[in-house]
Amino acid sequence: MKPILEQLFGFDSQKHSVRTEIMAGITTFLTMAYILAVNPAVFSPLSDMPGGSVFTATALAAIIGTLVMALYAKRPFALAPGMGLNAFFVYTVCLGMGYSWQFALTAVLLEGIIFILLTVTKVRSWLLDSIPGTLQKAVGAGIGLFICFIGMENAGIIVNSDATLVSLGKITEGTALLAMIGIFLTAGLVMAKIRGGILLGILATTILGLFIKDPSTGEAITKLNGFVSTPDSVAPIFCQFEWSQVFSVDMLVVTLTFLFMDLFDTMGTIVGVHQSTGMINLKGKNKTIPNLEKMFMADSIATVCGACMGTSTTSTYVESASGVAEGGRTGLTAFSTAVCFVLALFFSPLFLAIPSAATAPALVVVGVFMMPAISNIHWDNYCNAIPAFLTIVIIPMSYSISDGILIGVIAYVICHAIAGKFKEISITMWILALLFIAKYIFI
Repeated sequence: MKPILEQLFGFDSQKHSVRTEIMAGITTFLTMAYILAVNPAVFSPLSDMPGGSVFTATALAAIIGTLVMALYAKRPFALAPGMGLNAFFVYTVCLGMGYSWQFALTAVLLEGIIFILLTVTKVRSWLLDSIPGTLQKAVGAGIGLFICFIGMENAGIIVNSDATLVSLGKITEGTALLAMIGIFLTAGLVMAKIRGGILLGILATTILGLFIKDPSTGEAITKLNGFVSTPDSVAPIFCQFEWSQVFSVDMLVVTLTFLFMDLFDTMGTIVGVHQSTGMINLKGKNKTIPNLEKMFMADSIATVCGACMGTSTTSTYVESASGVAEGGRTGLTAFSTAVCFVLALFFSPLFLAIPSAATAPALVVVGVFMMPAISNIHWDNYCNAIPAFLTIVIIPMSYSISDGILIGVIAYVICHAIAGKFKEISITMWILALLFIAKYIFI
């Protein structure tokens, strides 16, 4: 059995544990399973895209992308239609610009094809290697804050405020209370160094949700509405592309926007998770990331397949950090996550019963795991510290990994130019900064 695992998933019996890899994969799935419920909700304004079909397309895109990551790249990362990218698809392209969802799907397909070309020509790796080490370390910390913020927002610990944008929710009742209990419960399991502590925290918090009521509905937070459900067909949205506008300016703008968002979301996730968990040397080069090109290719293929299935851009999920934190290091972790998505197709009521309050503690604790990267930033060197700080804070505040990286690159070039340190600015960084500035001006 072990030689087969080594061949399929890059599993080394002397370094890895089957139990750990599987537990890590399940943990990753539980922290990102919300996309199965959220993605159809995001697409709901598009009445001619059936919610059941979008659910199935979401799961299939995740399964295909994660299996390619597991078997081809042999890395512990999971993929699914990306948050932010789906909102841009629906609210900007379709509702804002007035184009059909078929037009948007065509842009996603084109973006995926361009990504494959960029990967084959190693342009994506070149771009990644061009980003200074200081910014790469900042990305890891920024992502840690970002996923913590996502968890707290989903659980109602952090809520919207018209006066201050965000504020503390009512943490003494309902979902927020359950999440707070879950945070300390999960923290206790992690501090006790109990194997699978994050996963156990999710499951325990879910069970507690059966006994804590949502004050707005009077019902238990954890709701179990059956066990088995037959998945809907994707036929209404499968390969529904619109080629009449393929050479239009708007198609170019939309495709490039998808391209920028997906490119730097994926790059940021891969670098941030690898660095924060010690999977690569923080003082090393990006080329030391194992199977980097194959991870990029998995992401590219997933985007093309997702477009064919009928959903928005599929990308590498930052929630993969939860599985990596549990010890996942090989493709077996990703394979386990993919199997969970397969089961979710048929047991969706069971998996969707896990409330956001139960996954929030996992994201908060993983956020803690990702913060040590900032200790490697030289904060007394302001030319590096200011761009790094902007990257760290903009990622969660803008709700976008890509925007954090783009602003960080622009700030790096400007700060070094003001200080007269032109020799420390590579030609690539100058080009990237100008392109990113143009992106904010014209897109």
